[in-house]
Amino acid sequence: RPVQLSVCITNAGVPFLSAPTARLLLTCACGESCCFAAGELVRKVIIHGWGCEGVQAPGSTRLCRGEFPVFPQQIGLRLVSVLRHRSFNWKDGLYDVTWSENNEHVLVTGSGDGSLQVWDTARSQGLLQVLNEHKQEVYSVDWSLTRGEALVVSGSWDHAAKVWDLERPHSLNTFHGHQGVIYSTIWSPLIPGCFASASGDGTLRVWDVKAGVSRVVIGAHAMEILSCDWCKYNENVLVTGAVDCSLRVWDLRNVRQPIAELLGHTYAIRRVKFSPHHHTVLASVSYDFTVRFWDFQRAAPLLDTLEHHTEFVCGLDFNMHIPNQVMDCAWDETVKIYTPSCLSSLPCIT
Repeated sequence: RPVQLSVCITNAGVPFLSAPTARLLLTCACGESCCFAAGELVRKVIIHGWGCEGVQAPGSTRLCRGEFPVFPQQIGLRLVSVLRHRSFNWKDGLYDVTWSENNEHVLVTGSGDGSLQVWDTARSQGLLQVLNEHKQEVYSVDWSLTRGEALVVSGSWDHAAKVWDLERPHSLNTFHGHQGVIYSTIWSPLIPGCFASASGDGTLRVWDVKAGVSRVVIGAHAMEILSCDWCKYNENVLVTGAVDCSLRVWDLRNVRQPIAELLGHTYAIRRVKFSPHHHTVLASVSYDFTVRFWDFQRAAPLLDTLEHHTEFVCGLDFNMHIPNQVMDCAWDETVKIYTPSCLSSLPCIT
């Protein structure tokens, strides 16, 4: 959570607590109080009024990347915005994460050992439960948007998707049909009990959870599909991104051919997301190091191309609460949060 405090910066540029028993009580923007103990690590995000190695100078966009203890006295600086930092460990690589739609502290991760982990960030030990049913890596997890449900869908390299009710120890159902690795599973934002999956077999499938079958199967690409997403304003429209460097937009009412094909990436498309603020705008990231923004209804659909990473770009999402704000991440170990200029002039849906 963002909080405000004053710190002391040493000549080496490192904030610190001098007294072993010192405590610093901070009031967060939400009105809750957080107590930082001596030596506790926090992640600094913005520092105002100082310029030295490892922190942000006034007017600069360069942020410090370290984690440092805080010093509870008003010496040197007048304001620092920080995020309280907590980490939990798992024994294998984690491929995906999804936040609970019902509890701000709960999240689910998918792991390389074939399990899902349910975490509660408000608990010191963190881990609530482990769900073991997949036989290979869990590459995708997504929390249902249906109010009142605690359903999670997972997609695995074992070619199966599973739906879980976190109130129960076992999955509700297992969905078979894909002949390749499942890279993406995502709930429909508009149709309860419906999710889509994208696979290395080149197909996009739309599943009915109650019936336990795929209602629609689209041979979307001739190569592996790494990502898919639903339009937030049309229950019939989805987009796929594939190893063939193309994005294709599909209308479930007629799947013989895509309603749009978006070309421009030069390597595999790793993640694609529809904007929650525009009917026809979407974004994609790729192993070609770029982030691209599109409006699939325009004759020239490419709105902009950003090249602000030096490695594969693998993650992307829009901020639901701040119109047009985007976050992406890459193998260059950076996360970037920004508002692309190409979206600033577009009217947002309110």
